[in-house]
Amino acid sequence: MSSFRKALKSRQKNHHERSQPVFRKHFGLLEKKKDYKLRADDYHKKQNTLSALRKKALDKNPDEFYFKMINSQLQDGVHIAKAKDEDVETTEEQNKVMRTQDIKYVEMKRVAEAKKIERLKGQLHLLDADDKQKNKHSFFVDSKKEVQLFDLARHLNTAPELVNRVYNRPTLETLEMKSIQGASNPRALNALAKQRKNQYKLLSQRIDREKKLYVIAQKIQTRKDLQDKNKKVRVKKETPNAAAIYKFTAKRKR
Repeated sequence: MSSFRKALKSRQKNHHERSQPVFRKHFGLLEKKKDYKLRADDYHKKQNTLSALRKKALDKNPDEFYFKMINSQLQDGVHIAKAKDEDVETTEEQNKVMRTQDIKYVEMKRVAEAKKIERLKGQLHLLDADDKQKNKHSFFVDSKKEVQLFDLARHLNTAPELVNRVYNRPTLETLEMKSIQGASNPRALNALAKQRKNQYKLLSQRIDREKKLYVIAQKIQTRKDLQDKNKKVRVKKETPNAAAIYKFTAKRKR
């Protein structure tokens, strides 16, 4: 019981660390051991770092060379690598897509664009596309006077408003039998022509987007193939419009 009585917390005195004496109050708080420990550890850590740097500087080879010496420059105290235009193999858009999407997603989007392109081509028929080769139709007459008096609408037996149309150019007899949309209204014809032009522009944009997605898919597939440990030789360098071409050594399958 005596040992238990001595171990009771209620009978023990609280331990208080010595405070700063009154005649030393002007020095501030008295430093305790835990404060000294933190200050000492920080001091020794800084001294060890300085010793390691000093040893590294003494052991450095003065003839040492590495490419960062000429390929980087100091800006505001920070070393920044110099950008080279000839080393840029992919555009910013391609890098962004390759970092965030995988080849399956890119291929799915490309197939969707291809289907939309086929649907647009089926609607427009590319009859009056801007990049299509213009057809030439020559008419022969007997004299120069007939050339001056030549009336194309009369010769083709159609309305003057429909002469410039390379498709669906009905004759006057057809116009009398059934009405053609916009044949008698020039404003409606201009609206239809503007609408077709916008459709062709949309088709061109979708074709460009499909080509870009195809290039991105090719580059992702190339990077995936390069993960194999087979020996390879680069045949063609990667460009913004085409993926790199590698030649892999033949490996016998067991």
